[in-house]
Amino acid sequence: MPLPYITGYTDHVSLLRGGRLKIMASCTSADQFEAALVRVRCGDLNPEGPGFSETVIPSKFDGSYPAREQIANAGSSVLIDMAECEFIDFTAMAHIWPTSHGGEQVILSRTGPDGAFRLFLSDSYLVAEITDSGGTARLAGRMPLVTRQWHLVAMTFGGGKLTVTQEPYSRSGAGERPIMAECPVDFDWTCDTTAPLLIAARRISTEGEKLRTDCHFNGKIEKPRLARKALTRLEIETLRQAAIPPDLNDEVIGFWDFSREIDSEIVRDLSRNGHHGKTVNLPARAMTGSNWTGEEVKWAAAPEQYGAIHFHDDDIYDAGWDTDIDAQLPDDLPSGAYAIRLTAGNKVERLPFFVRPRPTDKPAPLLYIASTATYWAYANLNPVPFPIAELLSSRLIILHEANRLIDEHPEWGPSLYDIHSDGSGVCYSSRFRPILNFRPGYISSFGANGSNLREYNADTHILDWLEATGQDYDVVTDEDLHREGYPLLARYSAIMTGTHPEYFSAEMWDGVKSYTDGGGRMMVMGGNGFYWRIAFHPRLRGVIEVRRSGPAIRTWETQPGEEYHAFDGKLGGLWRAQGKPPQSIGGVGFISEGFDLSTGYRRTDAGRGRRTAFIFDGVEGDWIGGFGLQGGGAAGVEIDHADTALGTPTHTVILASSEGHTEAYRLVNEEMSITVPTVTAPAEARIAADMVFFETRGGGAVFNTGSIAWAGSLSHDDYTNNVSQISWNVLRRFLDPAPFQTPQED
Repeated sequence: MPLPYITGYTDHVSLLRGGRLKIMASCTSADQFEAALVRVRCGDLNPEGPGFSETVIPSKFDGSYPAREQIANAGSSVLIDMAECEFIDFTAMAHIWPTSHGGEQVILSRTGPDGAFRLFLSDSYLVAEITDSGGTARLAGRMPLVTRQWHLVAMTFGGGKLTVTQEPYSRSGAGERPIMAECPVDFDWTCDTTAPLLIAARRISTEGEKLRTDCHFNGKIEKPRLARKALTRLEIETLRQAAIPPDLNDEVIGFWDFSREIDSEIVRDLSRNGHHGKTVNLPARAMTGSNWTGEEVKWAAAPEQYGAIHFHDDDIYDAGWDTDIDAQLPDDLPSGAYAIRLTAGNKVERLPFFVRPRPTDKPAPLLYIASTATYWAYANLNPVPFPIAELLSSRLIILHEANRLIDEHPEWGPSLYDIHSDGSGVCYSSRFRPILNFRPGYISSFGANGSNLREYNADTHILDWLEATGQDYDVVTDEDLHREGYPLLARYSAIMTGTHPEYFSAEMWDGVKSYTDGGGRMMVMGGNGFYWRIAFHPRLRGVIEVRRSGPAIRTWETQPGEEYHAFDGKLGGLWRAQGKPPQSIGGVGFISEGFDLSTGYRRTDAGRGRRTAFIFDGVEGDWIGGFGLQGGGAAGVEIDHADTALGTPTHTVILASSEGHTEAYRLVNEEMSITVPTVTAPAEARIAADMVFFETRGGGAVFNTGSIAWAGSLSHDDYTNNVSQISWNVLRRFLDPAPFQTPQED
């Protein structure tokens, strides 16, 4: 029986005080729900820590609202408005690369109350169908289509006859004969002139701008064509080329070229009719087509070879829910982390967002950057279909309610670590949908002894510590940083990251590097930072792209020739593979991960010098962080290592290094050219979290903990501990305007 729930999402995750926030909710647990505004301090439910903490903020939208269930229509397609486009005889055709068997999967369709046609797959057989009030004619091909192989497919209707054609491509060049079938049609079919054309789905209904679809296609589609004539086989052959044959100009209704405007939602019709379309739910673009030669792997250099779009039945950009609350935020909200708390019966949901300062506000001395790009990358990551979850965590997985809900509602969309239902990797992630692991109080299934705390709730330990120390701070998000870059940071004496700033766009990277090189100070309060290069969509808000090409720890691999982002045309993968290793911006880079136990750091001799004495002021002993809420120590979960060969500045001081990691900590893939028995701790000496400090020539400095688990140790013993003391010492000095000097400048 499905679990009752209340969930939702907001139209913004970063906005100014006094701004408006639309709240979309879906509820099956009660007839109504209560809404309240809360400021989030700590989202970790662990009673051994500060405990879950939030403060209710009175607002104009407090109160009760009617509850209803809202459905997300997942599945991608292309929608083409063809109002008043009339035809009787016609040909519909395309190149397709199917990726899954089973069910009905539409390639091309026009469905209306006065007549419809569909070209689709049914259990891998190609089917042509026309229907109106006079009857239905359906014709199936004689051979199943092979998955992950290109085929020409077509249907024609004319002269009282329906035909279907399929022809596979042969990589050997030997060629294969087309397979054709035909049948008579004993009724006068008419076309519905009000219905749109859909590529890769069937339209169920359209209400305003809300499109409902089903029968989604899984796989690539290329060169869809529509003509108002039953074309001969020779004419079909000429129409599959890159340009419209002059003798068919008057017959062509639509001649769509997916290689145009790849970085957009627009699908261009090259016919004189201008029936341009728009993608729905962000199918994957910059995909290799049937004519890809392999000689060029950068789509911008040979766009004509990237004329395919990969559609999936579980793609999602915007769930498309109706607004339940149009909330006006109080005008006096200080910058910080907030949430809309929704309560329905015994179910409670919190939808987080951040309030950033207005440009006219006096900035706080410290800026905290919320790692929202990382939150979107891990959005709805669920161990239920994740085959190596128990191997990674070195224990049996315990499923919590949120995990079950994610499993029951795949239409809410996967994470960038998941694969689509057809086995291809998920390369886009959007925030316009319920994201159940981006919630105060979310309990992950990974890890043990508290090491399950990840992303948003792990980051709230930093916010809790800032509140406990009385430090004034402002908050912005990765999306803000991507959009505004260095000028956003330049107003602040110091910036601070969350526990896992893993996903970085070029704009984010350049902004942070310009800031530290120009005299700014950065505290990296986590591990595995600045790792994957991502792209934000150039026009759509709240969506990121990643192409997972190796070497790297990755759960899927991009197909050959598809390593470049569609959004910006740049190479995806690790920053390290593009000459910008994490060590070159943060001093350390990803070396290992383990989800069983964390450990502590031992202070080094190098960390006892004059340059770094301020960091250890008031700190006794050499063992640091042998306690904490994430695995029992400050060094763990994902850890980073200094390496001058990868860009760690030569004057960097390794303040302390972790010891005693278990064999669950394995060397990351990019550090190995061949596997050897010593790829795990404790045999592999490189597996250690290095805590580092270095100065920049502009008078700035960088401090990096090299560990995700660090923040989980801040509150130990009522914040009176060496992890908290070191963090406070660094922060206090970083807010001091006195410039740092590199050793060469002393």
